[in-house]
Amino acid sequence: MGAGHAHKLYRHGHSPVHRLPAHCKLAATLAFVVVVVSTPREAVWAFGLYAVLIAVVAAVARIPAGFLLRRLLIEVPFVAFAVLMPFVAEGERVEVLGMSLSVSGLWGAWNVLAKGTLGVAASVVLASTTELRALLLGLQRLKLPPLLVQIASFMIRYGDVISDELRRMSIARRSRGFEASGIRHWGVLAKTAGALFIRSYERGERVYLAMVSRGYAGSMPVIDEVVATRAQWAYAAVLPVTALAVCLMGWTL
Repeated sequence: MGAGHAHKLYRHGHSPVHRLPAHCKLAATLAFVVVVVSTPREAVWAFGLYAVLIAVVAAVARIPAGFLLRRLLIEVPFVAFAVLMPFVAEGERVEVLGMSLSVSGLWGAWNVLAKGTLGVAASVVLASTTELRALLLGLQRLKLPPLLVQIASFMIRYGDVISDELRRMSIARRSRGFEASGIRHWGVLAKTAGALFIRSYERGERVYLAMVSRGYAGSMPVIDEVVATRAQWAYAAVLPVTALAVCLMGWTL
């Protein structure tokens, strides 16, 4: 299986985190997120410790803080949703800076922000230290359904191809004097979307026939099988196990 290009989230490096097998990091990240989601929202201090754990992993992986923070902007829509919760939720009210806010809404907003931010941060660290090809191999190694792995592989592989096709169509329109400036041009844009779909479908058929003619039978060959050692599994387990200990403390205190 191959995916011969690096994605923008990946940051090349030779840290201990980079060297871990992808399936170890995937399992550790999933376990960490599950622990974070299971933590009671009232244990505010626990989420602070989770943030420290993510920061330590990022430091070990030599990921600059600015790089990590910029990628966290992807959660802005969730932040906007969380900000509205104290205003629209019902129940007991409390005055904050002259505004009447719902207590349950405030807790709900905190719950979304804390757990969402930590989950996104863990995912960013994973993507920053693991190439796309390695991630796909890791998913396959973890026995994810082969069809899902293949869909993800082709989506990543041909996403840039479709984007380039759309860019060429846009250039062709502009070279003929077209500029979308209002609702009267929506018909042209709709036709563009339809043409892009047809071209993508036809390209997919050609690629599939080419693959079948070369022996494709539903799965891509794995050239370099990566097997994790017990030490690597133990190293990857440090993050979720530490988080689990914090979570248990949060439930008992």
